[in-house]
Amino acid sequence: MLAGGLLAATAVLASPVAASLGRYSEADSIRFSWSRTTGVNDYLDETWWAVRGHDTPGNFVERLLSIPVRAVARGAGAGFEARVSQGTGLPLPESWSIATAKNSPFITSVYAETPRDLAAVLGFYRAELGKRGWIETVVEPDRAVITFTTARGPVLVRLSRQDDRTIAELSLRKPGIANAGLLPRPRQAKLMLGNKSDDGAVITVADQTIKLAAHAGEKLAHSDSAAAEIPDSQKIDLPPGKYKVTLKIEGGTVQSREFEVAANETWGLLAGTDGVLLPMRLY
Repeated sequence: MLAGGLLAATAVLASPVAASLGRYSEADSIRFSWSRTTGVNDYLDETWWAVRGHDTPGNFVERLLSIPVRAVARGAGAGFEARVSQGTGLPLPESWSIATAKNSPFITSVYAETPRDLAAVLGFYRAELGKRGWIETVVEPDRAVITFTTARGPVLVRLSRQDDRTIAELSLRKPGIANAGLLPRPRQAKLMLGNKSDDGAVITVADQTIKLAAHAGEKLAHSDSAAAEIPDSQKIDLPPGKYKVTLKIEGGTVQSREFEVAANETWGLLAGTDGVLLPMRLY
């Protein structure tokens, strides 16, 4: 059984999470969705994603008319954050621009991008999680690797700085045995590519170009069985490292970025609406 929802609105969003980072708000829009897949033997797989984009009203009348919508979206944004926190037990940093989350029999993960600098995001997680067995293994100006303990096991936190944003990745591996279609090759990483948009998309990773029809593989993150249905032409096996990723939605502009993967990880890279790349840790 699968359930999901989608909302897009113009709003000033005030996050209830991460007060330690200071107050931050901007005129923007929020688009988010979630899915819940259940099966036999108490199988439960949940995913969430959200994107904020700038959409500043152009005059006083437009700003005045947008006030009721802002109130709706404030509640929607807070509801998304509460749902992610309840489902994963992991917090989101304030003023995130892109957020994805996963809670499956194999992993609990959160991915977020925020304009906050790395020191501020690191300080937030120290404050939020410092009482849970915090161990800092690498802390540098542009990256940090931390683990902290929970009743469910150790959670890995990776922070990195890229261009004008800080990327936060949190993950808790679980002992469940995933479908073979989801598993990476030994000592390698697997990328699974999908397209959530209404237009064709082209994703290029490590000089490999994958063309995706509208909505091709859009449900790959919903369950391991859905991931297993993705054709091999939409999967890439890579050694650990950093790779340039470009995304072009039909009729849109090309977006480029770096994406880092580690050994024995599986990631979904989804071409989202509005030409935004949505990374989601699947295994």
